[in-house]
Amino acid sequence: MFALRESPDDVIEVLNIVPLQGSGGIVAPSCDAAISLAVDEINSGPGILGREVRVTTIDGGRTPREVAREVSALLATGMVHAITGWHISAVRRAVARAADGRVPYLYATTHEGLPDEMPGVLLIGEDPQGHVLAAMRWLRGQFGARRWAIIGNDYIWPRATAEAIHSALDPASIVLERFVPLGTGDFGDFLADARLDEADGVVMLLVGTDAAHFNRQFARTGRAARQVRVSPAVDETVLLSAGAAANDNLYVSSSFFPGRERLNRYRAMHGTFAPQLTYFGNTSYEAMHTLRAVASAAGTLDVPRIHAVLRDGAVLSTPSGERSFRDNQAVQSAQIARARGVDFDILGRIS
Repeated sequence: MFALRESPDDVIEVLNIVPLQGSGGIVAPSCDAAISLAVDEINSGPGILGREVRVTTIDGGRTPREVAREVSALLATGMVHAITGWHISAVRRAVARAADGRVPYLYATTHEGLPDEMPGVLLIGEDPQGHVLAAMRWLRGQFGARRWAIIGNDYIWPRATAEAIHSALDPASIVLERFVPLGTGDFGDFLADARLDEADGVVMLLVGTDAAHFNRQFARTGRAARQVRVSPAVDETVLLSAGAAANDNLYVSSSFFPGRERLNRYRAMHGTFAPQLTYFGNTSYEAMHTLRAVASAAGTLDVPRIHAVLRDGAVLSTPSGERSFRDNQAVQSAQIARARGVDFDILGRIS
């Protein structure tokens, strides 16, 4: 444990970007609490590069331009050494341009797998091949689900993920597709569309409270008994927000469902009434420990050096085991889970 330090040279300052408002705001308490556990564990050892880690959280629920402007101002001080956090891809793209490769940026959720990320961006979550497409293949094998409807928010991650789905499937497999603004609470038009009756399942590419609203309305139509839903972006907070009755026949893919031992450490630190450690929160935890491991492997937080070490095949030691990267993408092994009330039953690995 580090003693109180006076000099900024003794501290690694990490900027955590998480939505404190809007559709994604419901995930913030779990993400923040999970990061605090990771920081406590890191600082109980040698920290990062022998220096204490401190985290400053800013609101990633604002417009991408507003978030990027604040990040630019903070980076200009020279006192930010790394960026992490759970936030939407539109924010990530704006922040990455603002950071311009000056510091490592560990993005802690699923993404769309675009090939043109800025230097410094390290993607901890899965791309479409590793999450939704793997889950759709599994659902086809288990239940014969071949025809799909897609409902998503109208920004880069849902649209690019939908494009990946179209590229992977026969065109006739997608019977309905619609994108709605962030903050949508009424999905009546989508649910009333006659083409939805042709689908075996629905791919949900919705964020936070939008996903919860959709699940409640979907369940009220009675469709859950005959149509599966699948999403890479529903965590336990979304299940709780929607209510247990809204989650029947809902499947979620992720590499980051928290294990029992980590849940016990989390509760020991935060107590019984803390926010639940959800898989979104757990991804944030993983990103912090991956930052520590990357810095240790490279011996620095210098972005070109980090990329060089990862290209050379560095194997990183994290609390979840060994981790490596393929380019800027963490190599993952995804699992699929079925919602059971407001929690998940993990069914097995799918990638």
